[in-house]
Amino acid sequence: MIRTDAFVKTLQGKPVAVFGIGKSNLAVVHSLVKAGATVCAGDDNPANIDEAVKLGAQSGLMESDFSAYACLILAPGVPLHFPEPHDVVKRARAAGIEIICDVEILHRLHHGRQVIAITGTNGKSTTTTLTGHILTSCGIETEIGGNIGAPVLSLEMPPHEGAFVIEMSSYQVDLSPTFAPDIAVHLNLTPDHIDRHGSMEGYYQAKKNLFRGNGAAIIGVDDDGSRRMADDVRAAGQRDVYSVSVTTPVVGGVYVLNGALYDAMFDDARKIADLDIPTLAGLHNHQNAAAAYAAVRMMGVPPDKIIHAMRSFPGLAHRQYPVCKINDVTYINDSKATNADATARALACYNDIYWIVGGRPKEGGLDGLDSYMSRIRHAFVIGEAMDDFSAWLEARDVAVTRARVLDEATLHAHRLAQSDGGGVVLLSPACASLDQFENFEKRGDRFVEIVNFLKERPE
Repeated sequence: MIRTDAFVKTLQGKPVAVFGIGKSNLAVVHSLVKAGATVCAGDDNPANIDEAVKLGAQSGLMESDFSAYACLILAPGVPLHFPEPHDVVKRARAAGIEIICDVEILHRLHHGRQVIAITGTNGKSTTTTLTGHILTSCGIETEIGGNIGAPVLSLEMPPHEGAFVIEMSSYQVDLSPTFAPDIAVHLNLTPDHIDRHGSMEGYYQAKKNLFRGNGAAIIGVDDDGSRRMADDVRAAGQRDVYSVSVTTPVVGGVYVLNGALYDAMFDDARKIADLDIPTLAGLHNHQNAAAAYAAVRMMGVPPDKIIHAMRSFPGLAHRQYPVCKINDVTYINDSKATNADATARALACYNDIYWIVGGRPKEGGLDGLDSYMSRIRHAFVIGEAMDDFSAWLEARDVAVTRARVLDEATLHAHRLAQSDGGGVVLLSPACASLDQFENFEKRGDRFVEIVNFLKERPE
């Protein structure tokens, strides 16, 4: 675990408030208590406070005087601005104390390691994992965490020549006011988390804040919002901007044309390799690969070593992950597709799809997916979105089964696909998971569990 003694020294003996006791803030409590800080924990669920107390925190945060605290360390999911700030946020602001998250703590340790931070509406987990995989394969000791996998304060400290690769959500950027990674990566921008940020402009500004300070900026430029971001960051003059595209050649960046990766970062464009990598199929994964390539090139790794490492990438567990094939039917876990834009990337890759869709819907629902409906053989709709999504699909002449829950949807999809003799059973929900699952990982794990059961016990 990363030592936080240096951060504790800056608190000048004051206690720390921690609110929202999930995975990341449990690591915060453990790390700060171990370093000698006094921590007072709060959560809307009393059972979660008990977990923090077991690690050495005090309880009673909401009954205490907030002016006594050095800062409030807030779980990223707690409402900060919209639809209304949580009471703990209001009290912290009234007391004039900083509100930060664990990534900001890591930054304030001045640890001296290279930091690559990756954000974007879609693809950031794949790009983060791929970047870490390439660096590790090329002999650079790397720790991966943040919005994916391990909380940053539970990571090991790499040697001085090592690196941190951190996935950053817009929520975490909001709570990291001085965080300035050496290499900041932004992939794309489509409507998401509007309830959190109040508007698309608020969402844009949150993402753009990742580019404060000096360093390199690697920015996908295949959507209007991201092109604006590249222009804005370039105009600010603090970071060198390298564009990434999978739709057009770019000067001073990396692009993909006809399935081949081209490098124009430092010299004239030259073809590096064909991206014929099964775990990185589709234009969206080509964008992820191009961004990861650019980030690792900034670390000084030669192109041939990057491509060699990229070819051994196993893929991301819940992002278009091929679970197995039963007879002539392929089963794909794309549980991480929590909005329509993410699901579009999966639908574009397959035909004859038996589509499991639904959950807790986000703003816009399935808008933008009309052009993919000819690829759908049958849709199996679950969760809170079941009625609305079913009506949307039926209006576009898609055959629909209202399956309600994932288990039923998977079983129905399996039976129909096997009966029809082929195709793809695709879990790509275009929804959050929280109506029926703790997170998208649990949802994907359940799908995999059911599919493996069906593989072992064919009907």
